Amino acid sequence: MHDALKTIWGAAGGTATDLPEMVLTGSGALSSVFAVNDLALASIGAASAAALEYRTSCSIADASADRRRRTVTLHRDRVTRWFASTIDPIGWKLPAAWDEIAGDYRCADGWIRLHTNAPHHRAAALGVLALVDQTAPTRTTVASAVSEWAGDELETAIVAAGGCAARMRSVADWQVHPQGRSVAAEPLMHRARTTRVDGIAPVPGTPGKPLRGVKVLDLTRVLAGPVASRWLAGLGAEVLRIDPPHWEEPAIVPEMTLGKRTARLDLTDPSGLDRLRQLLTGADVLLHGYRPGALDRLGFDDISRDDLRPGLIDVSLDAYGWTGPWAGRRGFDSLVQMSSGIAEAGMVAAGADVPRPLPVQALDHATGYLLATAALRGLTDRTRDGRGTRARVSLARTAALLIDMASPDSTGTPPTITDDDYAPTIEHTDWGPARRLRPPAQPGDTTLHWALPANRLGSHRPEWTAIP
Repeated sequence: MHDALKTIWGAAGGTATDLPEMVLTGSGALSSVFAVNDLALASIGAASAAALEYRTSCSIADASADRRRRTVTLHRDRVTRWFASTIDPIGWKLPAAWDEIAGDYRCADGWIRLHTNAPHHRAAALGVLALVDQTAPTRTTVASAVSEWAGDELETAIVAAGGCAARMRSVADWQVHPQGRSVAAEPLMHRARTTRVDGIAPVPGTPGKPLRGVKVLDLTRVLAGPVASRWLAGLGAEVLRIDPPHWEEPAIVPEMTLGKRTARLDLTDPSGLDRLRQLLTGADVLLHGYRPGALDRLGFDDISRDDLRPGLIDVSLDAYGWTGPWAGRRGFDSLVQMSSGIAEAGMVAAGADVPRPLPVQALDHATGYLLATAALRGLTDRTRDGRGTRARVSLARTAALLIDMASPDSTGTPPTITDDDYAPTIEHTDWGPARRLRPPAQPGDTTLHWALPANRLGSHRPEWTAIP
């Protein structure tokens, strides 16, 4: 864990002397051929260390002993659960996580994964497979159609049609693939300092809410970006998530809107663009997961964003990296696991005959905490010199970090969660009551707390609370 923590911290611009002591409790561990547990501990540890550093930079008053303020406690069992699910519905159920035809299929020369949760991605895949006219395609009919295709050809055709798919490759295959080589040459985090705003002062947070007064504009969706903004909300930031009209993530929203306000804007409408521009002028942090060039086409390129909000902490992610032939490719955690060799390595290690992904969507979650670390370190730097930061990460580069980490010494014991691991109060979500896991980490004497329950997308107006 410590080597990965130092790697993440250094990529975010931190120095080893700034890292607090990490205290581990519990013993739970996920079983994987890869060091998933160490990645989880390291990424949440880095986000916790960044929270402590920000408190110090703002000189937030604190009566606790210095050693306690310089210690992060990581609860192993909760950390592994926070990489999966934190919510336990009472009297209601979360919708299925996957569309009925999403998943792995055997093609003529191996395996391919189709990602069809979004309606337009489903339509693209079915169109390529000549199944779009079927009333209700089944996994059986999809499997039959996929079996006629070579993996590379089907992957290329679906992506060209605007869909999402990934052929299963080995780690060795990915290392010589043009995109794999490009990703390997990228830093874990692209980071640059940007514009300066005169007269910037530390936001007046409190030990319990160090990010109180910080405004986070969240333009991200499934899944890493929402992980990051959830963490920042737990530290007291005002997070406003913006989604397009009619966009839904039914299986994920109860998990990921915790602590946030959610609104909708139609960015194909000039009024929606104008409202986004107004929101951006008041933001301290911008999180976005649009593919490279997408914001540029809307009139929000890097320079425009910096001009609208000097000193902005601009943090973004993509799936397959920021350089190389696939830099603009749509992608998700499960697809990157297939492309990068993770699913194939799991299959070989298990002696299985089907792809074996990680036990959780670790690339998404770890990348989310990298995003949060980048945002917090950017805020810290801004308190010192008034300048903004632009940081970029990718799921594929996080995958490379995981692949390069030492294999776990043992599988460990399965995570154990008891009633004491849940918050003492019931969370009244928009879907019904639920129990929520306590935070996975304690940065110093700050206990993360989410003031708002999970809510449906579009539940609020697209405005900061200070905007009339």
